[in-house]
Amino acid sequence: MPVAVSLPSAVTPRPRRHRPPTAPLLDYDVLIVGAGSAGLSAALVLGRSLRRVLVCDGGAPRNAPSPGVQGFFTRDGIKPAELLQLGQEQLQPYTSVAVKPMRVVGVEPLAAGFHVTLESESGRTSTCTTRKILLATGVEDELPVVEGMREFWGTGVLHCPYCHGWEVRDQPLAVYGQGKSVTGLALLVSRWSKDVVVCTDGPGQLTENARRRLRQQGIQVREEEVSKLEGTKRNGFQCIVFKNGDKLVRTAVFIHAHQHQRSTLAEQLGCRFTKKGGIWVDKNAQTTITGLYAAGDATPGTQQALLAAAQGGQAAICINEQLTREECPK
Repeated sequence: MPVAVSLPSAVTPRPRRHRPPTAPLLDYDVLIVGAGSAGLSAALVLGRSLRRVLVCDGGAPRNAPSPGVQGFFTRDGIKPAELLQLGQEQLQPYTSVAVKPMRVVGVEPLAAGFHVTLESESGRTSTCTTRKILLATGVEDELPVVEGMREFWGTGVLHCPYCHGWEVRDQPLAVYGQGKSVTGLALLVSRWSKDVVVCTDGPGQLTENARRRLRQQGIQVREEEVSKLEGTKRNGFQCIVFKNGDKLVRTAVFIHAHQHQRSTLAEQLGCRFTKKGGIWVDKNAQTTITGLYAAGDATPGTQQALLAAAQGGQAAICINEQLTREECPK
């Protein structure tokens, strides 16, 4: 007769903890600051690499006001909150990864790693140690001081034609701004609509060449000062109101908003920044501070959720390979 064999019940493996041969054992291999597309993508790669990771979720992402994340492969049009919820759900099988609603309020470099001070939603502080840190903190947009800009941000006031151009294609559009940046944005937006008007809110600071290029594409320039953006909660943005009383009916207005870093951690630690305010990183996503990495909108380059996710994944690979080199010295 066959002999019955009892199999051991499944046991969840304990997270592996790694360290270089001569280094102390720290709490985490990697601490990720930010739980947006870049941060969660990095956490997924590191979790699959059996790394012990803490993801600090500091709150709503930059694209929270947007009705959908457009152009994200397999998730085109998904709501921003749903995308991040799905990202966190898919981290659950990786028991070495923890996502917590915490803010990083202080970082102190150690001989080999960092000492980090955390603050919970209730204001309670705690500390931990980590071998590497990945900043995936993103940026904040500085909107023009015009009534209605903030109210319609993400719905009628848009920042990226690649993200939102399809939804407003072939409709009357405006582009707000001045100088070289508004010229380039208006020419780009004209790919989605033949009815584009540049609104400079005062003298446009446009060169003759810029005006010529705009005219060639049938783009009108209005240099009257803007009073407000008008619309309703039900119907959304409807028109631009000038200070002279004129109204320009539009479906949407694109702007190239100034930005600043959402977190001051990179500045506090003495990181190098680019002229446009991005955190400088090398080809391995490392900042000028050893062991401190950055990815996503906080770094230079095109800003899009899918690209941020890709950058987070790439940064995670670079971090894991550096950790491995430290653990396996020559």
